[in-house]
Amino acid sequence: MHALRFYEREGLFANPVRRLSNGRRIYHEEDLEWLAICTRLRSSGMPLAMIRQYIDLVRRGPGNERERLEVLRRHEHHVEAQIRELQETLEVMRYKVRIYEDHLARGEADRLWNPSHRDTARTGTGQECRPPEGA
Repeated sequence: MHALRFYEREGLFANPVRRLSNGRRIYHEEDLEWLAICTRLRSSGMPLAMIRQYIDLVRRGPGNERERLEVLRRHEHHVEAQIRELQETLEVMRYKVRIYEDHLARGEADRLWNPSHRDTARTGTGQECRPPEGA
């Protein structure tokens, strides 16, 4: 319910939310469909200002489809960049997990690099920090 009111308060529904005579809101299927899209846009990092820009174009009706497409394409590129960054992060995390698994399996976990202990910092390979080239 909180999300519904947030999106309504922010003016992000395609159509005004209808109300009964007692003030109770009535949400129709198209409201909920738009809310699902809007929620996805937000969760993908689309700023409220960009969602407002898109919904304003939708409200104006036919004739601005190219502008709508441009808004969506801009955000698509942003999401693709986020995915690439997350993929790189995932690769580092997987590499670190393999290092820990290997060291633990060999009983050598105490040899993992630790900058707060001079002995391991001097002899450490730094392999815990980043994957080797081409990994």
